[in-house]
Amino acid sequence: MALFRIAKRVFLFAILNILVIITLSITLNILGIKGYLTNYGIDYYALMVFCLIWGMGGAFISLMLSRIMAKWMMGVHVIDPDTRDPGLKWLVDTVYKLSRQAGLDKMPEVGIYESREINAFATGPTRNRALVAVSSGLLENMSEEEIEGVIAHEVSHISNGDMVTMTLLQGVINAIVMFLARVIAFAVTSRRDGDRDSSPFMRYVITVILEIALSFLGMILLAWFSRFREFKADEGGAKLAGKEKMIAALERLKRTIERADLTQVESVKAFKISSKSSFFHLFATHPPLEDRINRLKELY
Repeated sequence: MALFRIAKRVFLFAILNILVIITLSITLNILGIKGYLTNYGIDYYALMVFCLIWGMGGAFISLMLSRIMAKWMMGVHVIDPDTRDPGLKWLVDTVYKLSRQAGLDKMPEVGIYESREINAFATGPTRNRALVAVSSGLLENMSEEEIEGVIAHEVSHISNGDMVTMTLLQGVINAIVMFLARVIAFAVTSRRDGDRDSSPFMRYVITVILEIALSFLGMILLAWFSRFREFKADEGGAKLAGKEKMIAALERLKRTIERADLTQVESVKAFKISSKSSFFHLFATHPPLEDRINRLKELY
């Protein structure tokens, strides 16, 4: 079963990427952008359009499909708001209550997925097209007060528009990385006589290497901003559900840290933990639990 789930996720990820490539290629053809290298060098306007389309287009297509992909890849079962199951009914009512407090115009979908990992996440392209999902492990191992704290944190992500903000930042970083990598590679490989084709293979290799290197720098910036937004979501969750419930949820997660979900899901803001390694902390999307708890304790 586990192997089947992994194969399913890989297949869906591949389909998503094929869809992105086809969509962006068609978009570039419609705009008349078929290349950015000319006999005179780089057409910077064409290169900027090329990088913006590929850099931001892929990020926003992933965001638009985030609810669907989360359901398929994570196996999320959307709960019927009229369910007669008392436990599930309480979960839906709690999400709706906190969403109304957060000022959301349309209630998020509420889902559950099978996993022994203690986790929850929110995703969706807009505030009014969002999904809040929790794992079965979270429901089994947390009290109602702790679960309410977790849900408040996720609803705060939706209310703050974090999914869109992070996607926009990711798209900008992607575009800048692509642009700089190609400009630098062209400058390095072009001969003084202006022959741009003096070493096309080497230019391609250098472009790939630069994209990888610059992407790591971009990931550090993106992770820093994500940690900042996590603190804000904790504060928002404390205002919605109460500081005590948010702290209790984080302390419970800290006590069961070995069962926390550490997987990365694109366009999904999860109630996760961060690495203890000082180096990997630079790439952590979530601050250390101790820092989050201490920050909450200092609130009002």
